[in-house]
Amino acid sequence: MNLLPEGLITNMSQLNYQQFKDSNIVIASRDKRTHVMNAVGPRIATAVQNYMTENGLQKRIQGYQWEFTMFDNKQVNAWAMPGGKIAVYTGILPYTKDEFGMATVIGHEVGHVIARHGNERMSQQLAIMLGGMSLQVALNQEPEKTRDIFLMVYGVGSTLGTLAYSRQHEYEADKLGMVFMALAGYDPTKSIEFWERMSAGGGAAIPEFLSTHPNDQNRIQAMKEFLPTAMTYYKPQN
Repeated sequence: MNLLPEGLITNMSQLNYQQFKDSNIVIASRDKRTHVMNAVGPRIATAVQNYMTENGLQKRIQGYQWEFTMFDNKQVNAWAMPGGKIAVYTGILPYTKDEFGMATVIGHEVGHVIARHGNERMSQQLAIMLGGMSLQVALNQEPEKTRDIFLMVYGVGSTLGTLAYSRQHEYEADKLGMVFMALAGYDPTKSIEFWERMSAGGGAAIPEFLSTHPNDQNRIQAMKEFLPTAMTYYKPQN
């Protein structure tokens, strides 16, 4: 259900991503906490771009400007907006631990972007909350409400998790993320270890990153079943 012009969605993403950066604490690139993200993010983005081009899918990522930003936020979370805008919160670092964990998180978020899950979710919510109003009309007549819907869809801010993606979207992003990290030279087996850490660390207070996601054991089992496929894309690199 992708009813919205991708170019318009991408423009909204660029604007809202910048506004979020302006109103929240960004961890500077010289801070050692960002070093792993800054190494992993571009590597996965390059691998995805190469794969899409080699398979005649370059139009799907036309105009993308990949950007990876870390925010000083205790929430265990990461999210992505169209056009390649990825946010990682410092609260998730105890779970990522290394490049493999970070590759799992970034690969998963890139999976949402490539699959255009946000467009589908935004289309659904415009139909539910604004009576099927077109995005352009909604932006003109209900700009604040439209922006709120947009931020809820992408899991940004205080409304995190109230809409979020469906469980089917999450399973898809898990699988795509495993393929993308494998293409970038990261062992997709490590992605299962990351989700096991997330599951064990959630306890009574489930991390926001898991709040609307599939049951953790179901997710891990699905990833184990998909692992042989993901491994076919794995090309180890130094």
